[in-house]
Amino acid sequence: MTRKTTGLLAALMMTAVAAPVAAQEVTLRLADSLPVGHYMTTGVADPLMAKTKEMTGDKVAFEHFPAEQLGKAKDMLSLVQSGVADIAYVGASYSADKLPLSSVGELPEAFSNSCEGTKAFWSVAKPGGALDVAEYQPEGVRALAVLVLSPYQLFVHGDLAGIGDVNGMKVRVTGAPKIAAIQKLGGVPVNVPGPEAREALSRGTVDAIAFPIASIKPYDLAPHIKTATKGLNFGSFVATWMISQAKYDSLPEDVQKALTEAGEAATLNGCEATDASTEEDFKFVAEQGVTFVDLPAADLDTLQGVMSSVGDEWAADLDGRGKPGTDILNAFRAGLKSE
Repeated sequence: MTRKTTGLLAALMMTAVAAPVAAQEVTLRLADSLPVGHYMTTGVADPLMAKTKEMTGDKVAFEHFPAEQLGKAKDMLSLVQSGVADIAYVGASYSADKLPLSSVGELPEAFSNSCEGTKAFWSVAKPGGALDVAEYQPEGVRALAVLVLSPYQLFVHGDLAGIGDVNGMKVRVTGAPKIAAIQKLGGVPVNVPGPEAREALSRGTVDAIAFPIASIKPYDLAPHIKTATKGLNFGSFVATWMISQAKYDSLPEDVQKALTEAGEAATLNGCEATDASTEEDFKFVAEQGVTFVDLPAADLDTLQGVMSSVGDEWAADLDGRGKPGTDILNAFRAGLKSE
């Protein structure tokens, strides 16, 4: 064998060894419970995946499982913790047993749009934040991106003339903050996940739903709504896109960096897109025949008084259960003031 042949063989062997490494691809499974094309997917999950792929030169591939293909909304946190999904959309109120502090972003606090709530929540939920330390780290997960929806309105199957009409109504809600708010108004809270809200309204399981305006169209709820409020705050909804800390730690450093930066950018993109579409969403719902009701001034004063007490009572309840409710609430309120 000549020296030239030996050199050629050595080069071929090195290429054979190196080729699989160069072509190596990280595949991540992302699961959610949202309908295909939902605005939270296009606003947050899609940009998160696209930017991660871009930053890694397509080293990362994603398999997306929408519409509860891998599990129900309430199962998403467990899917991430068990490794069935690598990243999952986790609604705080759907996992309230394990993530009770995360519902701080669902309180009827002093924010009037998605970005105000989202930025304040991200300040406590991001890695190293007060909520991350108190709740996510003990559960073995970390938030890659978050979205706090615009304040919930009340959408009623029948007539709504004043806040007193809520008394005795069966109202679809999720999460302790919104449950408390509806109870204070004399309503009967019924815990129904978003994907089941349409059926609950159509069958009369509930008389009304507390819901974000942006979700009325994706879930096709307008045909079952007659009246609604506008410009009020009945609480909100916290969505997080989580990865297990063990999975994150197992990824190459450049992939970790890409996921972190892409998630933060997707968080901002999601809330901005949500706020930008708000007026169009209200217009669409009105065009479907829903009447938006202007409540009397006395009702607005009553509502403000009721809602202002929900946060402090929420925090006190968690404090009594040995969890830092007041600390997390204060941190979230500080985040709101900084916006």
